Amino acid sequence: MTEQVVDLDERFRTAIAGLEPRPGRPASQPIAPGSAITGAACLELFESQATSRHLDLAARRLGSARRGYYSIGSSGHEGNAAIAAALRTSDPALLHYRSGAFFVHRSRRVPGLDPIRDVLLGVVAAAADPISGGRHKVFGSAAANVIPQTSTIASHLPRAVGLAFAIDRAARLGVSGPWPPDSVVLCSFGDASVNHSTAAGAINAAVHTAHQGIPMPILFVCEDNGIGISVPTQPDWIEQAYGHRPGLRYFSADGCDALDALTTASTAAQWVRDNRAPAFVRLRTVRLLGHAGSDVEAAYRRPADIAADLLGDPVLATARLLVDSGVATPADVLDCYSDLGRRVAATAEIVCREPKLTSATVVTAPIGRSRPGLVRADALRAERLPDDRRWASRDRAGTDQTISRTDASHLSSANGAAAQGDPMTLAQAVNNTLADLLARDRDVLVFGEDVGRKGGVYGVTKGLQKMFGARRVFDTLLDEQAVLGTALGAALAGFVPIPEIQYLAYLHNAADQIRGEAATLSFFSDGRYRNPMVVRIAGYAYQKGFGGHFHNDNSIAALRDIPGVVLASPSRADDAAAMLRTCVSAARVDGRVCLFLEPIALYHTRDLHTSGDDGWLARPSRTEHVEIGRARVYGDGTDLTLVSFANGVPMSLRVARRLARRGIHARVLDLRWLAPLPVDDLLAHACATGRVLVADETRRSGGMSEAVCAALIDAGFSGRLARVTSEDSFVPLGPAADTVLLDENRIDAAARALVAEATAPDARRAEARQSGESDSGRE
Repeated sequence: MTEQVVDLDERFRTAIAGLEPRPGRPASQPIAPGSAITGAACLELFESQATSRHLDLAARRLGSARRGYYSIGSSGHEGNAAIAAALRTSDPALLHYRSGAFFVHRSRRVPGLDPIRDVLLGVVAAAADPISGGRHKVFGSAAANVIPQTSTIASHLPRAVGLAFAIDRAARLGVSGPWPPDSVVLCSFGDASVNHSTAAGAINAAVHTAHQGIPMPILFVCEDNGIGISVPTQPDWIEQAYGHRPGLRYFSADGCDALDALTTASTAAQWVRDNRAPAFVRLRTVRLLGHAGSDVEAAYRRPADIAADLLGDPVLATARLLVDSGVATPADVLDCYSDLGRRVAATAEIVCREPKLTSATVVTAPIGRSRPGLVRADALRAERLPDDRRWASRDRAGTDQTISRTDASHLSSANGAAAQGDPMTLAQAVNNTLADLLARDRDVLVFGEDVGRKGGVYGVTKGLQKMFGARRVFDTLLDEQAVLGTALGAALAGFVPIPEIQYLAYLHNAADQIRGEAATLSFFSDGRYRNPMVVRIAGYAYQKGFGGHFHNDNSIAALRDIPGVVLASPSRADDAAAMLRTCVSAARVDGRVCLFLEPIALYHTRDLHTSGDDGWLARPSRTEHVEIGRARVYGDGTDLTLVSFANGVPMSLRVARRLARRGIHARVLDLRWLAPLPVDDLLAHACATGRVLVADETRRSGGMSEAVCAALIDAGFSGRLARVTSEDSFVPLGPAADTVLLDENRIDAAARALVAEATAPDARRAEARQSGESDSGRE
């Protein structure tokens, strides 16, 4: 590794020292005949490119000395500084991990920023790193409008598309956001990333959105170095794949030619800004120093290919341009290059002495920020809207309409939902609450597959588009990654998005947008960026006569272990309304990512015990608040605590009635929140009876019962504990589903067995005492 660093550095110095000086040219003049680019602009580009190069070399040296922890470099990609030069510093940028020169150039144009120190603080994982706080090496800066990204291939593209969509939508709806309404969103990525389904889907979503006449000001930049780690990309592949796609303006530039790169980038950026439509730039680059510090590319690349890349070194090419044009002498270039190298080296020594993160408390501080008092105040606040507490929206035809919360309640009732204060089903409560939130808060958007015109496949969003217009309630592509990407971008633009995932099983092919993007942004930005969002997910099983696995999925294991994500699961109408308001307020106040799991089989359930009893209807109230992490208890039985959630709650209540007939008095605890678990309430009601049965409709392996039992054991519960669950199986079609799903008979049997097991020792002790007394009497 050290040899590669020295070779690349010495190669540059030797090549420039061998150049002949040319007649001088003022830096204020065009650097070449017919060019609009001045020598000063090229000098500025060179300084950014050379700075990025020295940062790469320093990262390699720090790694070799075991003082640095990140070595994926940008060497060979320094032409991306031209993209930064073509954009405004106020344009949001979501960068490829090789866009180091872009970051340097952007940061140098923002007063007060020091890209050398900032990048190196990240390399050494210093707590003073101004973007991640020492948690990860990322390119990011709130001041420079660079949103930090993970290294997951192409995972940031859906968010970038969502942001481009949301910037214009925010301007049209009067929602305050951090970026000017004429901004261009920059999204860069590598040539290997283009082949990922996430990239293909995101670019398709951008083109599809623009095809509908909806503004989509995004500039995709593919930094094509011709290789993904060790797998080559065919030289013509990027152009074949994207160069002739209708609705996507295509540009190609040589990233090793500063003039071509800057000219093309400027044209492309202006085209997107003027047309508010997507464009794609293929920036041809080379890869120097291999994939990362541990990579020995000689093991899989021919020497001739490695040598060809060295000939295309963009830093050397820009330096030659400066010398050949007379803007600088070879000595000037070498002095500048050496000065930058010395500054980088000196800063590297300084940042190595910076403190690192030293405790889990500090590391996890940005995860799941929680201010329940402020959340409660936001959830219960009355509408505070301009003028007469009404605000303008537009319907699909573009006509003005004003909606108040009272109007929304009446209109929702007219569309088939229950009126505020009436007994409601769970679906009606969600519909009514969404209408209430849309009327009260202009930052709320509701969208997803079929949520607009149809009103959702179960009618949960029925009438909302008619009430609030297609700019606030709208249909999306049938692509869950696009749905969640829209939410991620809208959250950055100032909205509190409420996307719907049509079925729980459909979430899994897009889960990384939650796990790798939404959940990590506050962690990688030390809370400087956040993703306020509430993802409504129709889920669980027990639909009668419909579906099979893909419409009755009962697996939530992939959602339970995501740090900071709130997992809500109401079972009754009043809880659904209050918990949805809580989630929206937690998103707005604390930037929380909330997943709102709605049990499909309970959407329209009215009865609890007998047909026509309306025992599962409830009257939601705007003044009712459910704090995150608080459970709900039914009854005060002292023999047994039945712990459940979602569909398991009404099942457990019916079982509790059965048990009561046998003289077993049980209480039912509805968890309501699956993450974070309501541990205090769980422990209190467990101790109140000394016996706990967890009735878990999810699978035995990876299901909620594992977490509940572990929480009780960790908290010191010493009573009797058992669980009854669904099988480790997919949900089959038809009556066969009953063979693998939790049901009331299994809960009843498990409850009686647990109570019998617990009372047996007492009965034996009592029998022994009675026997002893009898024997004593005979004496």
